[in-house]
Amino acid sequence: MTRNGILPLALLAALAFPASAAEPLGPPGAPASAFPKPDRPVAEIVAAQWALEKEREKADEVGQVARLMGIAPGQTVADIGAGSGYYTLRLSERVGPQGRVLAEDVTPRYLADLQKRVQKAGLRNVTVVRGEPHDPRLKPASVDAAVLVHMYHEISQPFGLLHNLAAAMKPGGRVGIVDADDIPSRHGTPPALLRCELAAAGYRETGFTVLEGGVGYLAIFEAPAPETRPNPRTIRPCRDEASRGAK
Repeated sequence: MTRNGILPLALLAALAFPASAAEPLGPPGAPASAFPKPDRPVAEIVAAQWALEKEREKADEVGQVARLMGIAPGQTVADIGAGSGYYTLRLSERVGPQGRVLAEDVTPRYLADLQKRVQKAGLRNVTVVRGEPHDPRLKPASVDAAVLVHMYHEISQPFGLLHNLAAAMKPGGRVGIVDADDIPSRHGTPPALLRCELAAAGYRETGFTVLEGGVGYLAIFEAPAPETRPNPRTIRPCRDEASRGAK
């Protein structure tokens, strides 16, 4: 505040409209209406944080995932559904100053809290991105690796998100999905259902590992090239037999 108690107009504008507010990075992709709805429940988004961070640290969850996915310094990694930023902060250190982390989410409150956490930590290689439930809104061919951690079962339009995410991946880009082996209504995704939905969107599985420490599994897929993605009209939903059997 100035001596006469009046804030400069420029400062007032900066306080009202933060320059770092999360916005989409890329143009919109195919609309959600172009894709079939999944044949499974969609879990409610209940928390920005899946588990206590000290429990995940003990299991070295991020370290396991990064090693299995080959995430290295200088790469650009997208944290899809970044939530509280648990992966974002740790991936920032792993990719280093020459790398970049795109922390994407769709929930305004999570985005605001994540932006504050990133700024407080002084992470210059992190960009907070506002996406849509069916579209991460990332720049085309800009991402080496993407992680979707304990949130796949919360995606209301998985075929649309996978289709639009593929356009953001560089050739040979890896997509890693961490989830619990359980039905979607209990906040997990059966591996068979996950494989079916990813294959329907044109992804090729390259690895599957049950992570140590009881933190779920990691399934790794190679994204299809944009020109080889299935036409949305030809995609057929995968039957969720696990949920039906649990009734």
